[in-house]
Amino acid sequence: MAAAGVMLMSVIGCSQVSDSTSVFAQSRPPHSESPMPAKSVLPNTKLTTANTKFGFKLFSRILEQEGDKNVFVSPASVAIALDMTYNGASGSTRQAMAKALELEGLTLPEINSSNAALKALLENSDPQVQLNIANSLWANQDVSFKPEFIQRTQEFYQAKVTNLNFKDAGTPGIINNWVNESTRGKINKIVERLEPEQVLFLINAIYFKGKWTNEFDKSQTAQYPFYSTSGKQKQHPMMSQKGKYKYYENEQLQAVSLPYGQNGNISLYIFLPKQNYTLKSLYQNLNAENWEKWMSQFTKREGFIRLPRFKMDYEVTLNNALKALGMGKAFSNNADFSNMGQNFTISEVKHKTFVEVNEEGTEAAATTSVGIVATSMPLDEPFRMIVDRPFLCAIRDNQTGSVLFMGSIVDPLIANGN
Repeated sequence: MAAAGVMLMSVIGCSQVSDSTSVFAQSRPPHSESPMPAKSVLPNTKLTTANTKFGFKLFSRILEQEGDKNVFVSPASVAIALDMTYNGASGSTRQAMAKALELEGLTLPEINSSNAALKALLENSDPQVQLNIANSLWANQDVSFKPEFIQRTQEFYQAKVTNLNFKDAGTPGIINNWVNESTRGKINKIVERLEPEQVLFLINAIYFKGKWTNEFDKSQTAQYPFYSTSGKQKQHPMMSQKGKYKYYENEQLQAVSLPYGQNGNISLYIFLPKQNYTLKSLYQNLNAENWEKWMSQFTKREGFIRLPRFKMDYEVTLNNALKALGMGKAFSNNADFSNMGQNFTISEVKHKTFVEVNEEGTEAAATTSVGIVATSMPLDEPFRMIVDRPFLCAIRDNQTGSVLFMGSIVDPLIANGN
């Protein structure tokens, strides 16, 4: 059984605290996990549109930052982590975050209720696909936060709340155990140590498990050449399959949708530049508007697909990318997170992922940590799509349009994307 997981994490710290009484006792029991009711039945399409726009902006900035390397990120994970953090922002910091996250025009209640509804919808996407989303708050027992901030994360994000002694050497292990369990062992460690200024961790974990709707026959997997960006050739195990697929083609690219589970609500999309184009030229046209246009033009076609098996780890710090998107205020000493507490600023946003694609399906995991401290027209004949050169891939929920993962695979033989 193939699996994919997402884990994202916000690390919140403060060196100045007004009092030493935890506010958690004023809201819900520290270890309570009972869900609170969502405020909407269906997610606001404005939120999924905003997440898509933000995701492609972020992906483009990461590509600029990383150059000609493998990249694999979870835009959905980063968006949820920052949406939770956004609940604590105020004033010009909130305005800057709203602009960067494409949340302008959405009220905070709309954002939170839509995230709650999106969680419920994604978790019930397909009877043969597991998709579980979990959130948690781990707080320094000596620090207080605004009750309204805690209550919103509990009500709309169903966050498990736990007070811990951050001076205890065993505290990171407690948090890491929850992460390990929530991602079924795909992410086993996210907290190395606790710095003195860190007082709160917000952690979100998404776990996905499912097989292809039509698995690849392992006996058809064979060694074929894969051509790198420089044109260098390497032999690589390639999976092959014939069938009827949702397919799209224009003068620049070929694209195919490979569904998971019983009803195909979630798919892996592969975008392959044509021979006279490069991955870089494809990315110059990669934005939310073109993405939606491409999505609307997929049609059922008979065809043949040859796809490399690949497996990689990836890690990136998102500070520069988020600052470039207009969130610099949130990283400055003038940041306003007064809806969370006093004198907070984001210190670092880190992102880690893992992905493996094989004959059975896809396995992926991602972690995002946010540290806060004090201050075309289809052809008639069957297509052939030989993915033997750098390509774009994305895992998308087709019901909501949510892009769960995105990747730029320039060399499937490189185990580490860094």
